[in-house]
Amino acid sequence: MHMEKETLLEIQDLTIQYCMHNRTVRAVNGVSLKIQKGETLGLVGETGAGKTTIALGILRLLQEPPAKIAGGRILYEGNDILKLPHHELRKIRGNKISMIFQDPMTALNPIDTVGEQIMEGILLHEKLSKKDAYRKACETLEMVGIPAERYHDYPHQFSGGMKQRIVIAMALVCRPELLLADEPTTALDVTIQAQVLDMITRIREELGTSMLLITHDLGVIADMCDRVAVIYAGRIVESGATEQIFNHTSHPYTVGLFGAIPTLDMTEDRLVPIDGLMPDPANLPDGCKFCPRCKKKMAVCEEREPDLSEIAPGHLVRCHLFAKNPPKDPPAADGQDSGKEGE
Repeated sequence: MHMEKETLLEIQDLTIQYCMHNRTVRAVNGVSLKIQKGETLGLVGETGAGKTTIALGILRLLQEPPAKIAGGRILYEGNDILKLPHHELRKIRGNKISMIFQDPMTALNPIDTVGEQIMEGILLHEKLSKKDAYRKACETLEMVGIPAERYHDYPHQFSGGMKQRIVIAMALVCRPELLLADEPTTALDVTIQAQVLDMITRIREELGTSMLLITHDLGVIADMCDRVAVIYAGRIVESGATEQIFNHTSHPYTVGLFGAIPTLDMTEDRLVPIDGLMPDPANLPDGCKFCPRCKKKMAVCEEREPDLSEIAPGHLVRCHLFAKNPPKDPPAADGQDSGKEGE
């Protein structure tokens, strides 16, 4: 048994809502996560599951209103980020915790040179002269594979992949302890995706940075993450070490995610999609939120939401099938085997 690493960030029972004039969108519903020093935690789920809202909530970048952090704590270095005054929060953003945003087109200012945008973070957080800050900005550009001579170029002069590298340079320039990467390669083609992910891995190892990686891509999760949390309708439904999630897939939703991706040795003619759509977060069903789409649902699933059950050390599943005191009624007749499909 290896000793557990020191916890860098801990999210406890985080609840985030978007309050409109006639409806309340329950985006994040009691999420708890831990990120250890030096590790990468993958957060995976469908669009609308609440992944980006969690990342923005960590840095308190949500627009309030309509967003409202209704409950929970986010502990970093023993301090609750949700209670920090704004001037203390500014010392953490971009310096201790940094974020790679999903769309580089909207993350970059079109009227400033890319070098000025990278240098802004240095001047804000580090006591360096403009000359030294300029030198550090150029070094950071080189670190992400962009020649320093392009310091004075504007965002529109770069391709999509180069823009994403600049956004990564902005996030890493102050050598943060924690990197929040929100689908950092979604807008890129496959070849550039691989290059950017390799670059993030290399730089992260050099700097010893921890990372929360938000992605739809289970292949990226397998390649880059130490632990995985699967989120559905604002709730963690399964979490554990990457090997546990991939080799002992348990929650019916996670099983469905794996069943919907092709493998080299699969014999089936067609992939197996998850039927239906994610529920409206403004009108979530009672009981288990995945119940309307689940092929193994039972009567209790419609009445009561399951708690997280530890089915192996560190492997948690939110499903009545794995509860310590399982319900007596059998699965529905159309249920299928819970093993991973497509293997």
